[in-house]
Amino acid sequence: MTSIVIPVHNARNYIAQTIASVRAQTDREWELILVDDCSTDDSAGYIRDIIAGAQEMISLIPLTKEEGGSAARARNAGIEAALGRYIAFLDADDLWMPEKLARTLAFMKEKEAAFAFTSYAFGDENARLTGKEVRVPETLTFAEALSRTVIFTSTVIFDTRRIAKKWIKMPEIESEDTATWWRILRRGVTAQGLDEVLTVYRRSGGSLSSNKLKAVKRIWRLYRDPGVAGLSVPSSMKHFFGWAWRATARRI
Repeated sequence: MTSIVIPVHNARNYIAQTIASVRAQTDREWELILVDDCSTDDSAGYIRDIIAGAQEMISLIPLTKEEGGSAARARNAGIEAALGRYIAFLDADDLWMPEKLARTLAFMKEKEAAFAFTSYAFGDENARLTGKEVRVPETLTFAEALSRTVIFTSTVIFDTRRIAKKWIKMPEIESEDTATWWRILRRGVTAQGLDEVLTVYRRSGGSLSSNKLKAVKRIWRLYRDPGVAGLSVPSSMKHFFGWAWRATARRI
């Protein structure tokens, strides 16, 4: 079974469509764990109405102010509650294609993969496809990942029989998802890339990743953080220029 973890914070405008994309999966062996991180737009109440009487395994975990406060804490609460062998991440405003789970799990079994990710398409604020896609490599090692942040959170699936939950839990820092991928890859794991577009990345103007200056500062901190990449200044600069070039090309 796959445990799908969705952190929710003020996602009322999008969450119904996201949940519907999970319910439309051709692979039916899943549980959906929605973790509400102190939303102020009644996302939690709205979700309860959506999932009322659901036949599928869908649960809502409301966090208190003391428990929540970040996407990392919300995802970690979902990871802790997960019952499935596989853990998949999906953000509250993104969408999966109906074959997303089935294709990725088949791929993981074929490759005996502990960590898999897929290609994805960009959507506008209404999730309409823009025509831009990010294609992924067949494999990605730690050294390769440092200069290409090609792994998108809503495409990732882990096999907990091969990677313990403690490594999948995210640190409470900026760019916690990239930090998690790097920490796992740094331990010698190779991520397997499935070059099929199975996820829609909804890009709204106010999204965290849309602020390029903040993105530059976050990636530099990850390079220098001894608990993440732990690189020297010269090595950080080398990988930074590669990252900047690829990040720009990906959005053109």
